[in-house]
Amino acid sequence: MKRIILFNTLAGNGTGKERAEALASRYSDGETVLRDMAKIDSYASLFASLGKDDQLIVTGGDGTLNRFINDTEGMTLPEKIYYYPTGSGNDFWHDLMLPEGSGPQEIGRYLRDLPTVTCQGKTWRVLNGVGYGIDGYCCEVGDKLRETSTKPVNYASIAIKGLLFHYKPTKATVTVDGKTRVFEKAWLAPTMNGRFYGGGMMPTPGQKRLSEDPKVSVMVMHGSGKLKTLMVFPSLFKGEHIKHDKIVSVMEGKEIRVAFDRPTALQIDGETVLGVTEYTVKTAK
Repeated sequence: MKRIILFNTLAGNGTGKERAEALASRYSDGETVLRDMAKIDSYASLFASLGKDDQLIVTGGDGTLNRFINDTEGMTLPEKIYYYPTGSGNDFWHDLMLPEGSGPQEIGRYLRDLPTVTCQGKTWRVLNGVGYGIDGYCCEVGDKLRETSTKPVNYASIAIKGLLFHYKPTKATVTVDGKTRVFEKAWLAPTMNGRFYGGGMMPTPGQKRLSEDPKVSVMVMHGSGKLKTLMVFPSLFKGEHIKHDKIVSVMEGKEIRVAFDRPTALQIDGETVLGVTEYTVKTAK
């Protein structure tokens, strides 16, 4: 049996290779090979080279998984494909609700029939969710900080400073399966396939990944001033923000379109897209 561990050197604030090596050191049976994902020319060739009993383990964070599912779009994935988290947020792993210390988990069923997001004329598959609003702004600022520093990015600090000083809310037009609502002073408008994003925030606590009737959920935090929004914001980490139903609205459907009245950064599983005025998420079925 051969075991191939794919790693992203940038994952976990630059510790991706070291953490993949630590995982490899746990195995004493069979052959274990480490492969840098940035140097893989053809996933189709890699998949074709795998034997029946071989294992493929993807390591990294949510951004790594996002690139993997989009780089392999249209391909038949190996029967035995596993994932082990070495990222900084690991929201997908969190959503699986695994015991602490769990080893690599088989994830093939989670990578099939994924929803897609379309913006700026391009379409991506979505694993966890799409952030739009101050969450996209946080990713934009975080990317800039990483260009000049190797220190871990504190997204909570960016969000608080953004709420108080830098980020301005927008007018959001949200259409869910053909029904449209308009929200003034929208601070957040993410659409989710899973429950978690942004390093543990739970904008849509009722969202189910593998529902028999697949739907996605959009949450809009709206209508409140800076201080009220700042007071409610921490409750996102426990999903308790939905109790504040005067400023938080959650809707679900098979096609969700969100449009802002000015360009704003958007994030797809942690990957940033700048200057977005609208996006559309559709379920696969």
